[in-house]
Parts: sequence; C-alpha cells; structure tokens
Amino acid sequence: MFITGYAVMAGAAERLVLGYDSFGNICGRKNTPVKGAPLSGQDMTNKKYVFFLNSCSLEMQSLKISSVSLCVSSCPQEQLNSLEDLQSFARNNGSCLCVYNLNVSSYTLNPKAAELCPTLPVPPSKSFPLFNRCVPQHPECYSKYASVLISMVNEMDVFHRILSGILAGRDTVIGLSVLALAFCFIVVLTFRFIRTLLVHTLIALVVFGLLFVSGVLWWLYYDYRNDPSTELETQKENVKFLLGYAIFSTIITIVLLSLILVLRKKLQFTVQLFQIVGKMISRIPFLLFQPLWTFLILIVYWIFWVAVLLSLGTAGTAKTTSEGQVEYRALSGICYMAWYHFVGLIWTSEFILACQQMTIAGAVVTCYFNRNKNSPPRHPVLSSISIIFCYHLGTVVKGSFLITILRIPRIVVLHLFNILKQKESACAKCLLKCCSCWLWCQEGCLSYFNQHVYTTTAINGTSFCTSAKDAVRILAKSSAEFASISCCGDFIIFLGKVFVVCFTVFGGLMAFNYHQELQAWVVPLLLVGFFAYLMSHSFLSVFEVTLDAMFLCFAVDMETNDGSAEKPYFIDQELLMFVNQSNNLTEGHKHRTMRRDNEVGTELQPMVRREYGL
Repeated sequence: MFITGYAVMAGAAERLVLGYDSFGNICGRKNTPVKGAPLSGQDMTNKKYVFFLNSCSLEMQSLKISSVSLCVSSCPQEQLNSLEDLQSFARNNGSCLCVYNLNVSSYTLNPKAAELCPTLPVPPSKSFPLFNRCVPQHPECYSKYASVLISMVNEMDVFHRILSGILAGRDTVIGLSVLALAFCFIVVLTFRFIRTLLVHTLIALVVFGLLFVSGVLWWLYYDYRNDPSTELETQKENVKFLLGYAIFSTIITIVLLSLILVLRKKLQFTVQLFQIVGKMISRIPFLLFQPLWTFLILIVYWIFWVAVLLSLGTAGTAKTTSEGQVEYRALSGICYMAWYHFVGLIWTSEFILACQQMTIAGAVVTCYFNRNKNSPPRHPVLSSISIIFCYHLGTVVKGSFLITILRIPRIVVLHLFNILKQKESACAKCLLKCCSCWLWCQEGCLSYFNQHVYTTTAINGTSFCTSAKDAVRILAKSSAEFASISCCGDFIIFLGKVFVVCFTVFGGLMAFNYHQELQAWVVPLLLVGFFAYLMSHSFLSVFEVTLDAMFLCFAVDMETNDGSAEKPYFIDQELLMFVNQSNNLTEGHKHRTMRRDNEVGTELQPMVRREYGL
C-alpha cells in the first residue's frame, strides 16, 4: 500500500495514460503553466490525443523521444501529402497538427512551417484506445512507433521488446487468447464427461499437435534461416528463438510420447479415476466456475499492478529546456520501489491462486466427510471461502510467500544467464542453467506440497506449520499406495494442458507467419503460449486439486476410522474398489472389511479448529 500511495502522489500516470506533449501539457485536461515554458498551461480539454510530428522515424535519445509531440483533437485518418493538406485538415476537423504558436492560415506562408509542422507525408493514424496516442497504421511505421513508445515507459531491453511486439500484434494476441480460452472450455468439458473414447481422442490430438507443431517450427526455422532478406536484428532474433522453440518442442514431444507408451496400459484405470472425480465435482458444480472468478480477479489485479507501475515510471519533476520544452526527470530510488513492486506481483498472484486451491480443497473435504452422500452440504464453495477468510488467511499467505521465496531467485538466475549469454562464458551459463532447473523443481515440489497442506488445514483447521507436519506424516505413510494413481491422473491432466498450448501455438504460428510485417513476433508467440498454459492450468487445477484432496481425505479416513459401527468409513464404495483394483493396497488395508452404514453414525469432525493464524 505504501508503494501504491507513493506512486499515486509522486507519479503522474495520467501523463502516460492520457498522454502529454513536449511543452508540459497533459492532453484531455486543463493545465497549469510551467515556469520557463511559454506554450504550457493550455486548456487541452478537447484535445485528447498525442500526435508526434515525426511518427514514422521516432528515435530515442537518453531514453527520451526526439520528436516533438502535440495534443490534438483528432488523428488524421487519411495520408496528408502537403502543407495544403495539413491546412485543409485543420480547418475541416479543428485539429491543428503544427506547433501551437503557428496560426492555421500561416501553414503555407511561414518559411519555418516545415520545421513547425509534421514530416511529410503524414501517414494515416488511429487513436490507440488505452494510451490515447495517434498510432500510424502503416505496418513499418506502426512497428517502429510501438517499439519507441514502449522504450519511453521502461528502459529494460527485454521488457521493451516484449511489449512492443504485443502492441504491434495486439489483435492477433487477443484473438489467440480467446482461442486458448475456448480450448480450455473444451478440455474441461472433456474431463467432466470423460469416457474411454474421449481419452483416446485427446491423446491422439495431443500426439498430432506435438508432432505437427514441432514440424512447423523446424520448417519455419529453415525457411527463415535461408531467407536472404533476413537482415534486421529482430529478424535474426526470430531465427534464434525459432531454433530454441523447435528444440524444446522436439524434446517435449519425445518425452511425452515415451510416457504415453509407458502408461497406455493404465488408461482404463485413468478413465475410472476421472469418472470418480467427475462424480465428486457433480456434487459441487460451482467448482467449475471457480477458475473463472480467479482468472477475473487476477486480471483486475494485474491491471491495477500495471497502473501503479506506470505511476512509478512517471514519478518525476518538470524541468524546462532552452527551446521552451518540458522534460520530466525521474526521482532517485524509483528503481528499488519497482523491484519491491515486482515482488508484490509474484506474492499477490500466488496468494490469489492459493486461495483458489484452498477453496477447492475445502469444498471437497466438506463433501467427502459428509455421511449422507445423497444429500450433499449446502453451498460448500461459499462455506469454504468464508472459512478461509475467517480463519486461514495466514496459512494461505505463508504458503504463497514460500513459493515467492523460491521463484525470485530463479528469476534472478535467469537474468544473470541472459547477461552471460553475451559474454560467452560457457561454464557459468551451464552452472546458472542447472541452478535455475533445480530451483524450478523445488518450486514445483513446494507447490504440490502446499496443496496437500491446504487440504490438511481444511480437514483439521490447524495452522500452516501444524498442517505441514501432519501432511508429511500422512504422505509418508500413503505415498506408495497413491503414487501410481496420482501419477496417471496428473499426467492426463498435463496432456490436457499440452493440448491447449499446442493448438494455441499452432494458431499463433499460422497467424504471425501470415503477418510477416510484424518483425518481432516470436516473443509475443512465447507469451501467448505461456498465457495458454497459465489459463489451462487455472481451469484444469479444479480436477487436479480435487483428485489430490480426495486421496488425502481417503488417507485420513483410513487412519482415523476402522470401519466399525462406532467409526465407520466416509469413503465411497466406488472409490475404495478403484483404489484396491489399481494399486493393491497394503496388507493391513486388505484385511479390513468395509461396513457401509447409510444411517447417521459417529461423525469424523473435519473442521476441528485447534489453532489459527500463522
């Protein structure tokens, strides 16, 4: 909150969002004069758009755009080839494209008009809806404009290339994101109403998608590498990225095909497993909507985070130049606040995702430990959310913080790796890459363990540390029993994520390759693939968390109860039969006889709140 308050007070995000000219005026509002700038302090209420006099050849000098910018009431939607065209446009539309102190009638008479008016010809442009800039529509001008505009926001090269590429192909990126969302719904419905034929179809499509995407990546790599017109630096980087994508895709294809061959005999058990999971979800149908709310909350938070980042990036004081223009000097220490803000992005995002995991786990626990299976509890999702916010926010905060602690060093290591790539230090690069992989594995294991901690917290109502200790004890006893079952289920869920990513990336390859005027399209393609995986992970996590929570509840049920009249089991007969068939439970479990009693008996209290908080 301190960063947010400081950014709003010291920054001027409206300068970036609304736009401002070279003379200290913010477009779309009435301004106060700046000392030493005679053209400042003008009323720009009706002039909402920023127009650059040299929009097709913008340059950066000391992280500032060299071209003069003006506030205009409308952008020229047709090409203007002469000063007469500029004069006619100003008279017909009331939008003056020359410097403010040059009268419209003097456009064709003043000998300095060529310096005070935009470079001819002026390309057609449209207002960019978010930043209120007149963006040229010619592809080459558009790409250059987008690149320089993002350089003004952030000097980091990677950040600059990513956002400039997204701006240049924003329509394609949005379309691919919608396509990924549609694929997510298809996979969710497939898992919800899964049958053997659907599993075979899903696996066949995944195999086809992996082979096809790998083949297309290799074909594009050789096509671009042998293209004699590949001279620009961005085009050469595209070739390097394509080679990396092709190698990575080929390795993933080989590994997944091998796993499919190994696990093909357990396919029928996997179908039965998801039918049981689907039965549990049918008792809590609102679980399927949980990822949608989580995704919307994440979008709102990310927009808020970007707004604060923009405020930090524009925090500065106004200084006048000898030409009467106004520059904004950044305040010292802003970069440290930006890093703090970045840590907040990771921690808060993980916190939101952890709330989703614990909400699902709590709803599953409530339904599992319900004696009457034919009459499920009312509103288990809302009940789980209320319990989290009343008693277990500390548990969620601590779990998400542990993920953040591991994720930040991995990002730092990857940043160091990118720096050493330019210095050709092979040993150091190899060491950093190994460290990054190790941290990634540790992060994945911790995320999986946190998931079980949240389920244990939902069962016993204990704190994070107590639940972690109980989860370790339960998993140590039951890991051998449930390893193969959980492995098969998680693998099919992972194939669902691969399906979404493969076909989204395939659509991106076709779309971006068709629009070859978008020079920096490979990085946006990577982000589209990452977004598709993030979206598929968010939606399919319902099945993943439900599966893991059910088996942990089963382990607690077996440990707490003995099947007697005093302590009957809570487990469904169908689930117990499945576990016995697929994994051959230990001898102690084999000698137990299952006594189902549909009447109300001794209840295992799933929410015994012995301890709260951190």
